[in-house]
Amino acid sequence: MGDLSASQEDYLEAILRIQQEKGTVHAKEIADRLQVTRPSVTGALQMLDGEGMVHYAPYDVVTLSQKGIKVAEDVVRRHEALREFFVRILDVPADEATRAACAMEHALSPDILKRLIGFLKQSRKEGA
Repeated sequence: MGDLSASQEDYLEAILRIQQEKGTVHAKEIADRLQVTRPSVTGALQMLDGEGMVHYAPYDVVTLSQKGIKVAEDVVRRHEALREFFVRILDVPADEATRAACAMEHALSPDILKRLIGFLKQSRKEGA
């Protein structure tokens, strides 16, 4: 996971979320979700395909490989933990929390994520 850029992780996260919402993923949907151009999506998908993260062919559906699923789920886990912390603990408005979580999710180490999730679980038990 450490070799991917924040942008590449964003693509994997977007693919996973679109797949969960719609079942299939097309390049246009990724472009719309990330607010980027179709050529940018094509370039990213070609690179991610070369890295074994996605299965991509022009004009076909995009799917995550097992490796891509693992990375995408990790990005989502980091995003959701940060977002929950911002909203529930810091009382940040949801839209602002989502933007901040998206920006910060790429820098969160596994150890910090583990500690953050542990803190959130403990605070739920205490009713915070």
